[in-house]
Amino acid sequence: MNSSLSHADSARPAGGGASAAAAEDQVRILPIPGIPLVQAGDDVAALVVEAAETADVPLRTGDILVVAQKIVSKAEGRLVRLAEVRPGAEAIRLAEETGKDPRVVQAVLDDSAAVIRAREGVLIVEQSSGWVCAHAGLDHSNVAPEEKETVALLPADADASAGEIRSGIGKRTGAAVAVLISDSHGRPWRMGTVGVCIGCSGLPAVWDQRGLTDLYGYELRASEECIADELCAAASLVMGQSSEARPAAIIRGYTPPDAPNTTAHAIQRPPERDLFR
Repeated sequence: MNSSLSHADSARPAGGGASAAAAEDQVRILPIPGIPLVQAGDDVAALVVEAAETADVPLRTGDILVVAQKIVSKAEGRLVRLAEVRPGAEAIRLAEETGKDPRVVQAVLDDSAAVIRAREGVLIVEQSSGWVCAHAGLDHSNVAPEEKETVALLPADADASAGEIRSGIGKRTGAAVAVLISDSHGRPWRMGTVGVCIGCSGLPAVWDQRGLTDLYGYELRASEECIADELCAAASLVMGQSSEARPAAIIRGYTPPDAPNTTAHAIQRPPERDLFR
């Protein structure tokens, strides 16, 4: 059975007519089960399309596909074997400061533009694509046991990856969808991780509402809604972040605002506007 989340399920009326109209107003989140373990060189779009059709949730125009970063990284061969890493002096120094494996630290530095914070148990960097996050997004989880001491990096260009997946889905199905690539990040001042967008194709990642008015006619002067992060966080509720084996989900029924499409780079706060870096 396909599971979904809907904000209107509890209020759905019985019968036709009004219920059909109400259904059109619902936002549904549909996990895509049955995606096989991804290997380097795999075609993510083809795997997703096949799994979605097998699960009887074929992609259709207007859908938003959210894909876990890990399967994109694995398909693109973004894996580092720690046995092949030779830590340099800076990696060794930071490893002593943070208590981490020097090889892991070197892998982080190799995919980073700058170190932002380092302390016991924590290494925050600006990853090479511009994301400020722990360990440059490097991750041990959900890497196959036979790939012992292997870690996965973020995609080299997740926006381009999202665009390729979107194009591949369009060619295979004829459906015009948006594609988001999601990763799990922590946040300053708040406990826990949430799904965030690191790759975006086909919708505005950030909706600039400045100049619009509220219910009372007040002009909004600072409202910029990160739609892409909100959608990725919602999808992560059904995708999971550990052993669920659901690395993709369809968001159906949400209509993005009438604004120019952007890549996920629109989410990144420029250093000159960052009060805390």
